[in-house]
Amino acid sequence: MGKSANKSVTLKEVAEAAGVSVSTASRALSGKAEACRISSATEQTVLDAAKKLQFSPSLLARSLRSQQTKLLGVVLPNVANPFFAAIAREITLAAEADGYSVLLTDSQENIAVEVRLVEQLQARQIEGLVVCPVGMEEAHLCQLARQKLPLVLIDRGFANKDLVTVTSDHRSGASMAMNELLEAGHRTIGVLQGMPETLPNRERLTGLKESLESYGLDFDPSLIVGHHFDEASGYQAALHLLSTRPEITALFAFSNQNALGALRAAAERGRSIPEDLSLIAFDDFPFAAYLAAPLTSVRQDVKQLGQVAARLLLEQIRSSQSPKQNQYRIPVQLIKRSSITKIG
Repeated sequence: MGKSANKSVTLKEVAEAAGVSVSTASRALSGKAEACRISSATEQTVLDAAKKLQFSPSLLARSLRSQQTKLLGVVLPNVANPFFAAIAREITLAAEADGYSVLLTDSQENIAVEVRLVEQLQARQIEGLVVCPVGMEEAHLCQLARQKLPLVLIDRGFANKDLVTVTSDHRSGASMAMNELLEAGHRTIGVLQGMPETLPNRERLTGLKESLESYGLDFDPSLIVGHHFDEASGYQAALHLLSTRPEITALFAFSNQNALGALRAAAERGRSIPEDLSLIAFDDFPFAAYLAAPLTSVRQDVKQLGQVAARLLLEQIRSSQSPKQNQYRIPVQLIKRSSITKIG
């Protein structure tokens, strides 16, 4: 019968169970059997022993800690998105300044891909991992935490407060955005949301509801449309709202990509921004100021997000302990431009 998952299993125990040396067990578990001329039968014996003892790739990495790899893993949902590309850059710069290299991967907003990438990075003997989770599936990440692999979640998190998480203040940012529209006289505001189950989306909805309540206005769920943070979802959601609710005077896009989709939909519907339709977005991006109607945006401090995540990860690696504080919220800033028109 295998050992309890909560009791640490050593590489030596796996080797003894398989009847091989520690070095042979290490090579087999690291995927180096063929290169090291270890027979497939021996490799399978080691893998079977590891499975029976519930010995994972992260436990292998800890067993080999004396042979530091100086590798960090990063799993982001869409590295083509300027927001995540900027986060990757900040983490990489901070890691390299401390002598670490970064293995950057893209989960493609797919939980199955995310799980596979995490396993592959563990097999590369990373010393720590930064993940922006795809959705609300956290079991594989909680398992990493139990195995004591240094881990930091960035941008998105879970209700589980035990996992070290660095996010923007999404709730406050959404309130800022809604207040800007409400102060300009807008009362019928369409919302282009992202992935409904994610932490940023849920907190942004909470923030905008609070703003509506402070103005004595009811929340109308029919004005909340969308299913993703990408341009296609923003386009489809905006097109739907502008077609079915022509009385809408403003749109609040939950991401920069949603905003780009909204711009295309507005043009197709003959709604000029800001003359016929006001627009505000969460996430600022480099060319927002150079659009035909410079876009008013809630700017996330991407530099701070990446640097804090990297610092917390490196501190865990050095101390082998979790930070005393697990939840970090980075302030956001409202950047006022000229995509909002006052009405009424």
